[in-house]
Amino acid sequence: MSGRPPVIEFLTFRVPVAEREEWLQVEEQHWTRYLERQDGFVRKEMWMSADDPESIHAVIWWSSLEQWKAIPADELSAVERAMGEHERTATCDTYVLLRES
Repeated sequence: MSGRPPVIEFLTFRVPVAEREEWLQVEEQHWTRYLERQDGFVRKEMWMSADDPESIHAVIWWSSLEQWKAIPADELSAVERAMGEHERTATCDTYVLLRES
Protein backbone atom coordinates (compact mmCIF):
# COMPACT_ATOMS: atom_id res chain seq x y z
CA MET A 1 0.00 0.00 0.00
CA SER A 2 1.27 3.48 -0.87
CA GLY A 3 0.59 5.01 2.56
CA ARG A 4 -2.91 6.07 1.51
CA PRO A 5 -5.60 3.45 2.05
CA PRO A 6 -7.46 2.09 -0.95
CA VAL A 7 -11.03 3.27 -1.39
CA ILE A 8 -14.20 1.59 -2.65
CA GLU A 9 -16.79 3.58 -4.55
CA PHE A 10 -20.01 1.59 -4.02
CA LEU A 11 -22.79 2.58 -6.42
CA THR A 12 -26.30 1.13 -6.40
CA PHE A 13 -28.50 1.32 -9.50
CA ARG A 14 -32.11 0.29 -10.15
CA VAL A 15 -32.23 -1.55 -13.47
CA PRO A 16 -35.29 -3.53 -14.59
CA VAL A 17 -34.41 -7.17 -15.23
CA ALA A 18 -35.62 -6.94 -18.84
CA GLU A 19 -33.09 -4.13 -19.48
CA ARG A 20 -30.18 -5.51 -17.44
CA GLU A 21 -28.07 -7.16 -20.17
CA GLU A 22 -28.30 -4.21 -22.54
CA TRP A 23 -27.63 -1.76 -19.69
CA LEU A 24 -24.56 -3.75 -18.57
CA GLN A 25 -23.17 -3.70 -22.12
CA VAL A 26 -23.66 0.06 -22.53
CA GLU A 27 -22.34 0.73 -19.03
CA GLU A 28 -19.22 -1.35 -19.77
CA GLN A 29 -18.67 0.43 -23.10
CA HIS A 30 -18.86 3.92 -21.60
CA TRP A 31 -18.15 3.93 -17.86
CA THR A 32 -15.77 1.01 -17.51
CA ARG A 33 -13.64 1.97 -20.52
CA TYR A 34 -13.45 5.57 -19.22
CA LEU A 35 -12.59 4.57 -15.65
CA GLU A 36 -9.86 2.18 -16.80
CA ARG A 37 -7.93 5.18 -18.16
CA GLN A 38 -8.00 7.10 -14.85
CA ASP A 39 -5.05 7.38 -12.46
CA GLY A 40 -5.71 5.35 -9.36
CA PHE A 41 -8.32 3.03 -10.89
CA VAL A 42 -7.73 -0.53 -9.68
CA ARG A 43 -10.72 -2.58 -10.79
CA LYS A 44 -14.49 -2.64 -11.09
CA GLU A 45 -16.99 -5.35 -10.23
CA MET A 46 -20.71 -5.48 -10.99
CA TRP A 47 -22.86 -7.29 -8.44
CA MET A 48 -26.57 -8.11 -8.38
CA SER A 49 -28.47 -8.34 -5.12
CA ALA A 50 -29.46 -11.95 -4.41
CA ASP A 51 -32.75 -10.70 -2.92
CA ASP A 52 -33.55 -8.00 -5.49
CA PRO A 53 -32.50 -8.67 -9.11
CA GLU A 54 -33.19 -5.03 -10.08
CA SER A 55 -30.59 -3.78 -7.59
CA ILE A 56 -27.19 -3.64 -9.32
CA HIS A 57 -24.05 -2.63 -7.43
CA ALA A 58 -20.89 -1.28 -9.02
CA VAL A 59 -17.93 -1.85 -6.71
CA ILE A 60 -15.09 0.34 -7.96
CA TRP A 61 -11.67 0.08 -6.35
CA TRP A 62 -9.42 3.16 -6.26
CA SER A 63 -5.82 3.48 -5.04
CA SER A 64 -6.79 6.58 -3.06
CA LEU A 65 -9.68 8.94 -2.43
CA GLU A 66 -7.59 11.80 -3.84
CA GLN A 67 -7.10 10.07 -7.19
CA TRP A 68 -10.78 9.22 -7.48
CA LYS A 69 -11.92 12.72 -6.59
CA ALA A 70 -9.39 14.31 -9.00
CA ILE A 71 -11.44 13.19 -12.03
CA PRO A 72 -12.79 16.35 -13.71
CA ALA A 73 -16.55 16.87 -13.32
CA ASP A 74 -16.91 17.87 -16.98
CA GLU A 75 -15.47 14.52 -18.08
CA LEU A 76 -17.89 12.64 -15.82
CA SER A 77 -20.76 14.65 -17.29
CA ALA A 78 -19.62 13.74 -20.81
CA VAL A 79 -19.71 10.02 -19.94
CA GLU A 80 -23.17 10.44 -18.42
CA ARG A 81 -24.38 12.06 -21.65
CA ALA A 82 -22.82 9.27 -23.71
CA MET A 83 -24.90 6.75 -21.73
CA GLY A 84 -28.02 8.41 -23.17
CA GLU A 85 -31.25 6.66 -22.25
CA HIS A 86 -29.26 4.07 -20.26
CA GLU A 87 -27.97 6.61 -17.71
CA ARG A 88 -29.26 5.79 -14.23
CA THR A 89 -29.03 7.82 -11.04
CA ALA A 90 -27.14 5.85 -8.41
CA THR A 91 -26.77 6.07 -4.69
CA CYS A 92 -23.11 6.28 -3.72
CA ASP A 93 -21.31 5.11 -0.60
CA THR A 94 -17.57 5.34 0.01
CA TYR A 95 -15.51 2.84 1.97
CA VAL A 96 -11.89 3.17 3.11
CA LEU A 97 -9.82 0.08 3.93
CA LEU A 98 -9.06 -0.24 7.65
CA ARG A 99 -7.38 -3.64 7.67
CA GLU A 100 -6.89 -6.67 5.47
CA SER A 101 -5.97 -10.20 6.51
